[in-house]
Amino acid sequence: MGLGVVAMGSGAALAQTPAGPAAPPSTVTTPPRDFSPRGAPTTYFTDPDVLTVDPAFNNYAQPNSAIQRLWTGALWSEGPAWNAQGRYLVWSDIPNNRQLRWLEDDGRVSVLRSPSNNSNGNTFDYQGRQLSCEHLMRRVVRYELDGSVTVLADSYDGKRLNSPNDVVPHPDGSYWFTDPPYGGQLYEGAPDAPGGPSNANGRLNPKLGQPPGIGEWRRELPTNCYRVDPSGRVDLVVSEQQVPDPNGLCFSPDHRKLYVASTGKGPGDQGAGGKGDVHVFDVGTDNKLSNQKLFTDCMVDGVKCGPDGLRCDVDGNVWASSNAGRAVGYSGVTIWNPEGKLIGRIRLPEICGNICFGGPKRNRLFMAASQSLYAVYVNTQGAAPG
Repeated sequence: MGLGVVAMGSGAALAQTPAGPAAPPSTVTTPPRDFSPRGAPTTYFTDPDVLTVDPAFNNYAQPNSAIQRLWTGALWSEGPAWNAQGRYLVWSDIPNNRQLRWLEDDGRVSVLRSPSNNSNGNTFDYQGRQLSCEHLMRRVVRYELDGSVTVLADSYDGKRLNSPNDVVPHPDGSYWFTDPPYGGQLYEGAPDAPGGPSNANGRLNPKLGQPPGIGEWRRELPTNCYRVDPSGRVDLVVSEQQVPDPNGLCFSPDHRKLYVASTGKGPGDQGAGGKGDVHVFDVGTDNKLSNQKLFTDCMVDGVKCGPDGLRCDVDGNVWASSNAGRAVGYSGVTIWNPEGKLIGRIRLPEICGNICFGGPKRNRLFMAASQSLYAVYVNTQGAAPG
């Protein structure tokens, strides 16, 4: 009888042993993490969707910071840029033809500009002026501090640009931008005039729903990268042969290197298009580029994490937005050290189009992802404004 009592007591004790805390929900759990304000807490200390691949990343991840979805409701979010004086974030909702603004003080989102000419990439220069790449008008513009607009570039060698995608400022007063063809489509801009590469059979009417003058251009240039000199001259700096379908770009902290992302085939492309990788160039004192190298092929665990927007932190690590298509758990952000080694990842439940560092200390990573805007604090700062 005594043995029976002991055995029974032992079984009861075993049955009551706590199993330990359940793992927090993440992008890849079932059910997946709820990123809305109604979602359950996601962290015990570290966010489950901020992943350390190399121990070096522990120096850059902020352990007690969680990824937040700040807003949702766009059709395709792109081009986040931080205004340090106004303490707001501006980004593009390309198909909705508007720029949105998130205010840091109360988290309110409002329309900053509508129409935006289907703007894509945005940033702020060293004088605090906003730069925007316009798909519809096929140009790069600068919003002056008095509210007027200056056209920085709309053509090269007498030919209209394709659809400028991303732009970065240089301390010498120049602006560098990419010019792939992604705006030459109905959803994000306007197709070519009949007979142009993105409307070769002429079945599409690019003038429908557009103001006068739109729909009369056709693609004339390869997909190049350009530099706008302070004098206004536009120079070709990276050719299509070097980096086909260039997309995001950024400088290293010392401006001695330029990183350029090559994305997939665009509307009207006759060649193979980009390969979903990132290239790096040395920048000479004469602004000429040399010593091109493949920085990363963006393959992670056998999955192609197609790059789009790029930003460097103050230590020269490259933070790249990731488009992994249907490979759930690989879209978001990949982080590479200056030698091109993957050190960390941030998983999002949506494809990430572009990123920027912001916040008063420039230590908050904002991520424009498909329909939503996300943010997470990090233990580093962005190397450039906007």
